[in-house]
Amino acid sequence: MTDLKSVSVSKNNLFVIVKAAHSVAFLLVGEPMTLKDYKTVQTEAYDEFTEKRSRFIGYCIPVSTEKQAIDFINSKRSEHWDATHNVYAYSLREGNIKRYSDDGEPSGTAGMPVLDVITKNEIYDVCIVVTRYFGGVLLGTGGLVRAYSQGAKVALEAAKPVLMQCCLSCVLECSYNQYGKVSSVIIESGGKIDDTSYGVNVNIALHIPPLHLDKLNKALADATAGEVKAEVIEEKYYSAQIS
Repeated sequence: MTDLKSVSVSKNNLFVIVKAAHSVAFLLVGEPMTLKDYKTVQTEAYDEFTEKRSRFIGYCIPVSTEKQAIDFINSKRSEHWDATHNVYAYSLREGNIKRYSDDGEPSGTAGMPVLDVITKNEIYDVCIVVTRYFGGVLLGTGGLVRAYSQGAKVALEAAKPVLMQCCLSCVLECSYNQYGKVSSVIIESGGKIDDTSYGVNVNIALHIPPLHLDKLNKALADATAGEVKAEVIEEKYYSAQIS
């Protein structure tokens, strides 16, 4: 049985606990994230490669709860019941929970490298499983770390990382004569038009980062002699591709 180990670190008012048992580690942060924008992945995806006759398959999926992550891990274990190892790691924004498992590989050579890829890329609400079919050639400690890191990287790339921006969902109304200027001002001020409807006047739904709202409304006032203003409906997340 692997000895239970724990390390506590206090930094920037965050209390971190790290435990390792049976090649499984838990990282818990007591306070929620203060930054609203975050990176995650767009879709479930996978990729694979072969290293010294061992087949590595990296799977990646967006998740928002620990149950979703565990269900995904178990589904891959069932799908690849005959694999030598099904290594995993996941990271959740809620509670800033990070977990990993070496699944029988030497301690620190599999799950932690997968988690390191997630952490270094600052990805949240994500689960990665790297399945290995042993090919008969030992990779050694360094080789295992590189292979599982690569499995996580190809899975992450296939799942297409995206930036989730906390934006203000807004609406505004303008005349047909003002529409051309108004739509240009929205884009120039950092906003994005989500929907446009045409009736007696033009109604526009848009979203914009909170810090740009004052700039937008000032530009709208200048362009329409103070007749048009964006009204905030709610605050919500919108995805943006990472270049």
